[in-house]
Amino acid sequence: MKRIFLLLLIFFAAVALAPMLIDEKGYILIKMGDHARETTVTAAVTMILFIFFILLFFTKLLKGGLSLSLGAWHKIAFASRRRALKDLNKGIAAYILEDYQQAEHLLAKCAEPSQFEEIAYLLAASAAEKQALPANTKHYLAQLSDNQDMLKEVGLEAILVTIKLLISREEYQQARTLIDNHHKHIGHDPRLLALEIELSLQEQRFDYVVEQLVSARKNKYFSTEKIATWEAKAFYGAFSVQITLHDSNTLHQFWDKLGRKLKQREAIVFAYCRVLAKNNINQPLAKILLPVVKKGANEALLKDMRTLTLSSPDDLISAVQKHLHHDQLSAKWLSCLAHLAIAGEQWSMAEKAFNSLVNLEGEQYDKVDLLAFAKVLKQQEQLDKAIQVMERVVEA
Repeated sequence: MKRIFLLLLIFFAAVALAPMLIDEKGYILIKMGDHARETTVTAAVTMILFIFFILLFFTKLLKGGLSLSLGAWHKIAFASRRRALKDLNKGIAAYILEDYQQAEHLLAKCAEPSQFEEIAYLLAASAAEKQALPANTKHYLAQLSDNQDMLKEVGLEAILVTIKLLISREEYQQARTLIDNHHKHIGHDPRLLALEIELSLQEQRFDYVVEQLVSARKNKYFSTEKIATWEAKAFYGAFSVQITLHDSNTLHQFWDKLGRKLKQREAIVFAYCRVLAKNNINQPLAKILLPVVKKGANEALLKDMRTLTLSSPDDLISAVQKHLHHDQLSAKWLSCLAHLAIAGEQWSMAEKAFNSLVNLEGEQYDKVDLLAFAKVLKQQEQLDKAIQVMERVVEA
């Protein structure tokens, strides 16, 4: 805009001065060595303006051509990267839409030319893992492991994904190396702590997991259900190690040393009961379960008790029957009695309890009850009824 205004100003000034210059032309003498050139002021001004406009025109032309050339070169030079970025976006979208085959193809194809190798190879590895293609997953992870510095540039998230994929592929040694290289982040990032716990469970480092759970319980990132799952696995493993490597006395001492709050956690209590039942250690088992049955308040533990292999359930059966004496239509106690009767091989009692349970209003039974009922009927050689019950399991 300023240039146009300046040109118009020069033009109008020339128009205004032209009549004056025509009347009083004036002369200009230009001498270079032996040569001299004489011209009027009007002709000189006209020539200068003409040269100025010619230079301005060629400057504009040259600048436009240069800009056009740079734009064309940029389009040609970066065409492959633009295509790669387009494939990267399509690959991520395919991954979100769970089209893992297409996602793997696009992400592996665009990894290098897009210059986003880390995220592309990680998602390609994850897509291959979801298709159960371990060879492909291993190949993409190898592309990342060849350049650890490149992996670090992406941040901790890329490392977390890599560790998770390695654990899913049972590459525990590589996952351990990667976690140990970033061990300082465990106290600051709960996601890495979660992977440390998961990997340590696979490595059967149960005592170490028990220690790590102290930190995990204090972190609001983890749900109560997640903590309970880890506790069940870690303490079951720790209890099993005590009796496998030592004896039942060592197991009892280990249990006694646990804090009062830990002994009140359902996951830990049931893990202890599972180990006791598995090894036919009846007296300590009855000491724990009999108060639970008599009080009847801990319904979660009562349900878990159905899966225990109990060798001497008579005292527990008597306690359950007392509850049923006061409430014959209690689904909780009918189910409990039926499963305890199975443990004691009292098939007739189990059948009666299950018949009463399945005939209650509102279907107050679950698949565990139905599967056990079918087992009882098969034991009683009532195969037709057993098949009917199994059909309910399929429908449930």
